[in-house]
Amino acid sequence: MAERRRVDYSVHRDVILSEFTFRDIEGLGNFLLSCLIWLVILLWLLCALPKLSFLRSCSGPRAKKCLVGSVPVVSWLPRYSFRENILGDIISGISVGIMQLPQGMAYAILASVPAVYGLYSSFYPVLVYFIFGTSKHISVGTYAVMSVMIGGVTERLAPDSAFSVFDNVTGEAIINTTLRDVERVKVAAAVTFLSGIFQVLLGLVQFGFVVTYLSEPLVRGYTTGAAIHVVVSQLKYTFGISPTRFSGPLALIYTVLEICSLLPKTNLGTLVVSAVSIVCLILVKELNAYLGKRLPVPIPVELLGIVVATVVSWQVDLNGRYGIDVVGGIPSGLQPPALPKVSLFSQVIGDAFAISVVGYGLAISLGRIFALKYGYKVDSNQELIAFGLSNTIGGIFQCFAISCSMSRSMVQVSTGGRTQVAGALSAVVILVITMWIGQLFEDLPKAMLAAIIYVNLQGIMKQFMDIPALWRSNRIDMVVWIVTFVLTVLLNPDIGLAASIAFSLLTVIFRTQLPTYSLLGQIPDTDIYRPLNSYEQVKKVPDVVVFRSSATLYFANAEMYQEALGRKVNVCSPPLQQVESDGAEMKHVAVIDVEPEQDPSLPRAIVLDLSPVNFLDTVGVKTLKNIKNDYEEIGIKVVLTGCLPGVLHDLQTGGFFNDKVTKCCVFSSIHDAVLHCQCHCGTERHQQDKVRRCFDCHLLFSLTLTQFS
Repeated sequence: MAERRRVDYSVHRDVILSEFTFRDIEGLGNFLLSCLIWLVILLWLLCALPKLSFLRSCSGPRAKKCLVGSVPVVSWLPRYSFRENILGDIISGISVGIMQLPQGMAYAILASVPAVYGLYSSFYPVLVYFIFGTSKHISVGTYAVMSVMIGGVTERLAPDSAFSVFDNVTGEAIINTTLRDVERVKVAAAVTFLSGIFQVLLGLVQFGFVVTYLSEPLVRGYTTGAAIHVVVSQLKYTFGISPTRFSGPLALIYTVLEICSLLPKTNLGTLVVSAVSIVCLILVKELNAYLGKRLPVPIPVELLGIVVATVVSWQVDLNGRYGIDVVGGIPSGLQPPALPKVSLFSQVIGDAFAISVVGYGLAISLGRIFALKYGYKVDSNQELIAFGLSNTIGGIFQCFAISCSMSRSMVQVSTGGRTQVAGALSAVVILVITMWIGQLFEDLPKAMLAAIIYVNLQGIMKQFMDIPALWRSNRIDMVVWIVTFVLTVLLNPDIGLAASIAFSLLTVIFRTQLPTYSLLGQIPDTDIYRPLNSYEQVKKVPDVVVFRSSATLYFANAEMYQEALGRKVNVCSPPLQQVESDGAEMKHVAVIDVEPEQDPSLPRAIVLDLSPVNFLDTVGVKTLKNIKNDYEEIGIKVVLTGCLPGVLHDLQTGGFFNDKVTKCCVFSSIHDAVLHCQCHCGTERHQQDKVRRCFDCHLLFSLTLTQFS
């Protein structure tokens, strides 16, 4: 064997290169790499968008409009007024950034990932929204409801039991938290990335109207129910216990029972820290509210709380002496980008869609409130794309799904924030903390973060007062609120959301299946018609029945519509005149058409007011056709009024009109129809006005034919 040659070499470096400085260099390298990727992405967007095929076919102004619509920052940033806005945006950005620090760390604990990933989620997505968002006042970043939804997924796919190892020294099973946290970060990044893809796709197909299915009672009931999940998930940090994680329906109930069984094992030190933290946070927040108009900037109670708690924990050694759980290692710098684990997509696709809808619904609701208050417009589809890109790019940088926070948004507005620049500056504050200050909070007790979460849920918990308010205003909305809350509490937040939307849509169906049927009368000497049973001055029109349903007419209520009309007219089943005879006898019988004999107790005409009807299906058209045929066979004229253009088109295509039934039976208003019926079906007491009414009807016929033909 040949002798291996030795090669002399030398290394020149500082001999004081410690682990701390090495980590600092690594963090700086990751930061520079991240900045380079951001620059490439931005340049690609600015260069590629004008070259897309649909833009090449556009004229110059139209191409510019498309670019501005896709990247809103190009529109407003060149016109940014430094003199008017910069001071307020700087103060607002710093204030919100300070709030983002404790909230980001606390909500990361909710998401079941290390606290530093809450800081990442308060940095990358905020910058993306700065470029693509259209709301000037919402504070984008971590949010409790989104975090608890992410936490449910991460703990389900990466439970503690999957990382349990046997300790040969103690003879007990311990959890490898390092490997567990790595896997949970991958799960959170995967579900965040996929939820962002869903939001982008929904935005590109102009599906921003999806938020209309999230009514205000549903959203408030859902967030209240999700807040209960948040509170229960933090009880283990309040009492210093380790309950078993349950999943599936009734998981919250099982978790509460498990916590109750573990209460005798409560860590008293953790409980004391929790109680003191909660009391102090509430007192200072109340002081902020009391002195709100006198203080230019609210007291950063959460930042002061985590600073004091960290110092006390470090000096007293709460973790070592009393076993109080602390945040632990917080690496400095930013994480390098990495593609999410594609193999997880099939397991989180349902959760990702629910998270995408909930996050967008919460954000657009708050964004519209501020837009209406300050007089500008929020583009719902562009907001979908903005949040989608924020989550997609955030997932690449190991963030978890974001939305917007009411508390931070209120601080951003109250401290003078006027544009998205305030949000970008808050991200800069988080960057500074992440690069150089984050390590100082490694001794922060998790009980303090749980206390921050509890206190920030005050606003959501006050939503229980919606119940008595809805009881007085709209009891169906109250039922939607309560059912949504119960479903969200008993089921997982994602399944609870789907079930709540389904129930909300069912209430709409029930409302259309159980409408109010009413007879209308005339206010004397006017052309105004109102329900007879609701107004004392309304008088019944002689010999004419004006019938209205409060809901649209379709297959689900068509039979009830016909039955209700029969009850109002006092006709249970319109008799059909038939001639029964043998075919042989019929050959020798001459049939003479005569006018049907009118029952004096029945009206002469029926006016069907279709103004509440916004569409007609084939069953609805057939029902109207049967009503007209059946009642006219017993001598009662039937006319229609209040038809929208779409309803008229449905009547035309559904075969309602023919050689005998023309559009002359359709009138523009109830009064026109009543005048026509009184003219052609008048009794002796109306003969004196017959000439005048027939002349009016002739004009009405001309107007009707001109309008509808």
